[in-house]
Parts: sequence; structure tokens; C-alpha cells
Amino acid sequence: MKTYLFTMFVACTLMFSCSSDKEDPALSEDNLIGSWELTALEIDEAAASDDEKNASDILDFLAAIDCSLITLTFNEDLSVITENSGNYLEINVNSAGTGLDVPCPTSKDTSVDNYTFDGEVLTYIDKDLQETKVSVSFSGNTMRISATDLDFANFNDGGVLVFTKR
Repeated sequence: MKTYLFTMFVACTLMFSCSSDKEDPALSEDNLIGSWELTALEIDEAAASDDEKNASDILDFLAAIDCSLITLTFNEDLSVITENSGNYLEINVNSAGTGLDVPCPTSKDTSVDNYTFDGEVLTYIDKDLQETKVSVSFSGNTMRISATDLDFANFNDGGVLVFTKR
């Protein structure tokens, strides 16, 4: 069940990621162009749901072994390529029975969609022409997306998805 919830969270996060830069209104599309990897889920441990805590722990573990579940590549032609390995995530108990074993998935789903960016708001436009806008902020090579803006079940207590530009 945890695998399913985490996979759904990651998939929905990817599908609905958009941004608004509150810190620097002078940002341009050039700041967004490139590949961004999901590297963490920052949460408030006191307020977070168990699903959010588990997702944060799993992302931390995968980041430590240099494994990214989601990569967003924003191109100058306003296309965004999404590579999502969340559907192939396996969560097992390690051989000693003392913790989890989460191997880096070797398969991924890829989609190509469109986006717009006006310097403050990033709008993701899927293949059905559905638009989604989500609050984000940029700091150097880090993009933060509010998980609460995604309105995803079991992940609405808080949290920030952290993407790092590669």
C-alpha cells in the first residue's frame, strides 16, 4: 500500500508540477531551461502524515545512492519531457530484516507535454490540454514546489518537493 501511495504521489507530483517565483520577479525562461531531478521531500515531522514521512525517507535514501525518480527537462521550444520511475519503485525489507531496501528503478515512463512560464508562474499543459499551476520558488540550482498545492490525498498536510538542476 505504501508503495502504491508513494508511486501515486510521485506520479501526480510530476504531472502537476508548475511554478511561481516569489523571490525574484526578474526570472526568465532561461532559468527554467534544463533538467531538474526530484531530490527530496521536505516536511514538518510534527505535522506530516505517515505517507509523507515514508515518502521523504524513501527520497532521501534514493538521493543518497544518486537515484532520481522524476526528471523534468524544460526545453526552449516550451516542451517538457518528464521521466518518471515511480511506477517501477520496489520497497522491500532488507535481508537482515532491520530496515527497507529500495533499489533504484531501472525502468521509466516518459512523456512530452507543454508548459508556459511568465517569470512568476509555470503552467504545465498535459496531452488533454489540461492546465495546472503550482507555487514554486527558485534558489540557485534548486526549485521548490509546494506539495499542498497539488491537492493530493494523503499528502496535503504540507511539504515541499525539492528539484535540483543538473
